[in-house]
Amino acid sequence: MTDDSNYRQYNIPRSDVVQCVEFSPFEWSSKLLAVATGSRVAIFSCRFQEEDNEVNGFEYNHIREFKLDCKSSAIAWSPGTSLSTLPKVMCFIAAGVDYKLRLLQSDLKDDDTVLAFEGHSSYVNSVTFEPNQGEQIASTGDDLTCRIWNKDGDMLTLFQLTSPGMSVCWHNEEDMKILVGQKNGVIRIFSLHNQQPIMSLNCGQTPLMSTDWSRHNCLLVGAIAGSDWMMFDTSLSSQPIEKRQAHIDGGKIFRWSRCHESLLATIGRPGRQIKVFNTRHQQLHINTSLPVAYGLTWHLNLPIIAVGGDKRVHIWVVESA
Repeated sequence: MTDDSNYRQYNIPRSDVVQCVEFSPFEWSSKLLAVATGSRVAIFSCRFQEEDNEVNGFEYNHIREFKLDCKSSAIAWSPGTSLSTLPKVMCFIAAGVDYKLRLLQSDLKDDDTVLAFEGHSSYVNSVTFEPNQGEQIASTGDDLTCRIWNKDGDMLTLFQLTSPGMSVCWHNEEDMKILVGQKNGVIRIFSLHNQQPIMSLNCGQTPLMSTDWSRHNCLLVGAIAGSDWMMFDTSLSSQPIEKRQAHIDGGKIFRWSRCHESLLATIGRPGRQIKVFNTRHQQLHINTSLPVAYGLTWHLNLPIIAVGGDKRVHIWVVESA
């Protein structure tokens, strides 16, 4: 089912259901897309006509496939990834359904290493790199913890939560602050200086399934809880400053656009609805459904989203952004 939204759609075929997808959020690796199927993670380089006049629509190149011995539930790119350096550096971390994190580092030749991080005792829902130096990693999950690790797999800090951790985000400018969205509707901002919570936001409804920190305004936090997406201004109130219904049977994923301050995307039910909202008006840029939809990621520089599907990655270009 689709509406009359103005967008173009592409896809990347795969041989199995795609569990998660992630565009790199860093300028020097922004063309890279990680795609997890089964126990493998494939890396693609994507080019769009919006940023390259030599491209007719969309082109992709399969760079490499890595075997991780376990299905992945979440992936995060390291800011140290770069294919323009010598030697090349590829680094990402994947949360496995066996509760372990796996840090993969490769020079795309003969030197691949996979290091498993052990400590979580239940499903890991979210993982992220510290965005500036990339020396630390945060993860959160159903074991009511948020954990900070170094790249050697040593756990540096453990934050005890009051509900399953659904999302973890690092502050884009202040690397001593992290945000954790809890399933009970509470979003907590922690300080890594003193390992204490410094602020809490309250969605006022449950279950909270996903939250995100705006790249354009670090005072803005977005979340999806119950059937609604909501937006917080951390300088004004612990309550939402805006709320809109997204999915009548419950939302699942919320992501701010990385390139456009007013765009956000959600996935929810009934079915597997994908919607792109604009916070400045009531227009839906995308309103469509898929039989299967896992993961949601925005391109760094373009109003483009990717979603994992059944034997393919679905990609939409938001034309009217």
